[in-house]
Amino acid sequence: MSNRLSVYCTNLGRYIGITGGDTPLDIYRRFRDEIPFRPVVARINNKSEDLNFPFFSPKNLEFMSAHTPSGERTYVRSLCMMLYHAVNSLFPGHRLVIEHSISRGYYARIPGVEPTEENAAAMRAHIRSLVDRDIPFKRMERRTSDVIELFRAQGLDDKVKLLSTLHEPYTVYYSLDGVYDSYYGALAPSTGLLPYFDLLPYKEGFLLLGIDRQTDAPAQPVTQEKMYRAFTDYLAFNRIVGVSNVGELNEAVEKDDTAMLINVAEALHNNRFAALANQIKTQFEAGGARIVMIAGPSSSGKTTFTKRLAIQLMTNLLEPKMISLDDYFVDRHRTPLDENGDYDYESLHALDLELFNSDLNRLLAGEEVELPYYNFATGAREYRGNRIKLSDHSILLIEGIHGLNPELTANVEQRLKFLIYVSALTTISIDDHNWIPTTDNRLLRRIIRDAKYRGVSPQDTIRRWPSVRRGEEKWIFPFQENADATFNSSLLFELGVMKDRAEALLRTVPHDIPEYAESSRLRTFLSYFCSIPENLVPSTSLLREFLGGSSFKY
Repeated sequence: MSNRLSVYCTNLGRYIGITGGDTPLDIYRRFRDEIPFRPVVARINNKSEDLNFPFFSPKNLEFMSAHTPSGERTYVRSLCMMLYHAVNSLFPGHRLVIEHSISRGYYARIPGVEPTEENAAAMRAHIRSLVDRDIPFKRMERRTSDVIELFRAQGLDDKVKLLSTLHEPYTVYYSLDGVYDSYYGALAPSTGLLPYFDLLPYKEGFLLLGIDRQTDAPAQPVTQEKMYRAFTDYLAFNRIVGVSNVGELNEAVEKDDTAMLINVAEALHNNRFAALANQIKTQFEAGGARIVMIAGPSSSGKTTFTKRLAIQLMTNLLEPKMISLDDYFVDRHRTPLDENGDYDYESLHALDLELFNSDLNRLLAGEEVELPYYNFATGAREYRGNRIKLSDHSILLIEGIHGLNPELTANVEQRLKFLIYVSALTTISIDDHNWIPTTDNRLLRRIIRDAKYRGVSPQDTIRRWPSVRRGEEKWIFPFQENADATFNSSLLFELGVMKDRAEALLRTVPHDIPEYAESSRLRTFLSYFCSIPENLVPSTSLLREFLGGSSFKY
């Protein structure tokens, strides 16, 4: 019986003959002269797999470089295991905690190890030696009870907690030169594929930098002081309530402590709203803060944030008037196009800046103004009689993705503006070595919202997401440090609440389209969470903007 197979390689544009048991890495070595980059992961039948995946039946194969989203995730995950190997070797008995992405890198704490250049240099040299030795990452699978004992022996109590709550009979993990770890996605075949990195002292820990998104060089850090403080504040809250990772969250669910967690997390949001309103009131009474600009990336919860802030300002005897920048979109046929020829709604120039500034100046001058309404169905501006005028106690709340861009309100005195950046800065991690990207949290929110309110399929939302992210990188993130205040809209419990609804939607994504890869990855990610009932979430929660059932009108 022949064990010859035929695999279609997208990068080569043709079928190739292989032997059963061959891997993508074997195929790459045969055809490396025809593939213009060095892959770190493969997409097999529209699902990301590591390069040691064995073929025993015909498949579609696409090699992915480190500059693709899937490849970049694989690259960084692999670097994280190399960093863990360095910590395990140089500082035995110390815990490595990779908490979140920031400053174009990944913030890592090693409690008990000083964040000095000397310690950073020692770990950099160790990682470099792993690259030079080109050691394989060995993918393994064993009974979960055995893997738990391996991790317990290495002091990985967070992973022990997680695996104990998943109740899976077998677990996939990796071995690197005698060190064991687990990740919720593929790793590179070997350390020699990861030459571009850096490790710097950063705040109370270290900043791990992977490959630059555009070039073959380490990423360069940027300053994000306000984002760091926002993350730090919420991580401190997580530690107080005793839920810093998914294992601890799952334990709380199993103990039926979820309602208390939800109440405490929502109370924290209430406190933040009260503090923000007091800060704005103080500046208002001093002659400033006549306009509150509220900005943030897609699905950060800006709309509900604005409504809740308005209520809190009313309790401070101010009269909030709300304006949505979305209503200042130019007519669709005038919308700028992106590099793919699609409408670029993320562009600042998708807004009628002249009309917006005219209306704003008239309002500040005490005139009555009829606000426009943008009809998304027709792609045209309408007027529906929504007239507003500011009194001595009025304050404008202007919500939209461009609120922090100085160009938007260039003619308004700075002292009259109070700038707020809203984003879902996920502060819970899967375990110490697997953080949750904030973009995943927002994408899941958007998938649920688009399906419920906009009739958009999950695959269409996923297809559109890279364009949304490019717009954020260009038009939103460069201005986030301009904010006078930062609000973290994420909620400790929300991924458990969204799990069932998101999984059901993601299962509808067809297997034979490219978007299946992202759908599969998100389903794997969600599989780590225990479900939390939606009915425990209050009607005023920011999460209700996406789930439905909000007491606010949209």
